[in-house]
Amino acid sequence: MMRRIAVLDAPTNLGLRPPTASSVPGCGKAPGALRDHGLLARLRARDAGCLTPPRYDPGDWRPGDGVCHAPEISAYSLALADRIGAIIDRGEFPLVLGGDCSVLLGSGLAMHRLGEAVGGRIGLVFVDGHSDFRHPGNASYVGAAAGEDLALVTGRGQPDLAAIEGRRPYFRDIDVVVLGIRAQDEYRLDLQAAGITTRPVPALRAEGAARTAQWAHEQLVDCAGYWVHIDVDVLDPAVMPAVDAPDPGGIAFAELEILLAGLVDTPHCLGVELTVFDPDYDQDGAYAAEIVNTVVAGLAPVVAPGAVPPRLLPAGPVAPAPRAADSRPAPEPLPAPAAVPAPAVAVEPIGPDPTSDGTVDDLGTDPLGPGLLRRAPAGDEPDPARSGVDIA
Repeated sequence: MMRRIAVLDAPTNLGLRPPTASSVPGCGKAPGALRDHGLLARLRARDAGCLTPPRYDPGDWRPGDGVCHAPEISAYSLALADRIGAIIDRGEFPLVLGGDCSVLLGSGLAMHRLGEAVGGRIGLVFVDGHSDFRHPGNASYVGAAAGEDLALVTGRGQPDLAAIEGRRPYFRDIDVVVLGIRAQDEYRLDLQAAGITTRPVPALRAEGAARTAQWAHEQLVDCAGYWVHIDVDVLDPAVMPAVDAPDPGGIAFAELEILLAGLVDTPHCLGVELTVFDPDYDQDGAYAAEIVNTVVAGLAPVVAPGAVPPRLLPAGPVAPAPRAADSRPAPEPLPAPAAVPAPAVAVEPIGPDPTSDGTVDDLGTDPLGPGLLRRAPAGDEPDPARSGVDIA
């Protein structure tokens, strides 16, 4: 029995700084650009709809104010977690199309709920060109959630983002595997000190993408299942510059395809999110087409005839994995989260999706309006100085 993929658009820019004082980041256009290249038809996927984000408006944010758009990101993460949970309840495989990396907060919340329901822990495979590990403990200030998402989902940062529903962390440090960061990532030593397992690009390339995927499985053997986050800036800008913060030293499309295929070729992989592609830097759609080709090939194991629905560990206590300890102080106690009904993760999907009737869930005014899918004006070239990892 094959698994069915359900594609959910999460076109949020809330975690990025504005490219200029009067403009909006283009990552919110990514889901539409990828759909334009036949992604759903080629995956034979169900359309799980679009979760429209609140309005993008940094306002008078200044360094020291905390994470910009925090209330909006929190509300969006709650709604996104509900939608992802509903897809998994149907026995389907969610493919979330971001948007920026702040979508990880919504998927992380969904995974924490799921782990509680099945009595196990859910892990995270974080495939990204940057560690996104800036937090108040290692930086003078925070601001852009897309450059802080891994820190937030591992419990570092302000509670309205790092502890939604009183859940903190969404992923434990020992249940995270980071793949594809650059060798000289700014926070690599912080990851090491926290006990977060990493494989930067040089090691990934030396071992090969297929072996790296298998290695990631092995690191998460004590988890009931795992989620996969993919930021396309893991790719080298020589082959894919259409991102907010291109950084030399990345991998090739073929390597990403092999890595993705290896990561999803198991019933313990619960879903994938794709982030940070910016169609404003893709004048003729060539990069969108290449991304679609890679995702379709990489997800082939999910829809293969022999694929099976997600299989999680049975309910019951799970002992901590005997791996490196987290060196940071334990977070302050928070209220116990509300009970979540156990999901039907292994049932055959039946009937229409009650959360997706073809309409759009609107959490706020879309600042892009009808121009959501518009390309950038001809002649605009990627700005090598642009960066989405901070605000101001």
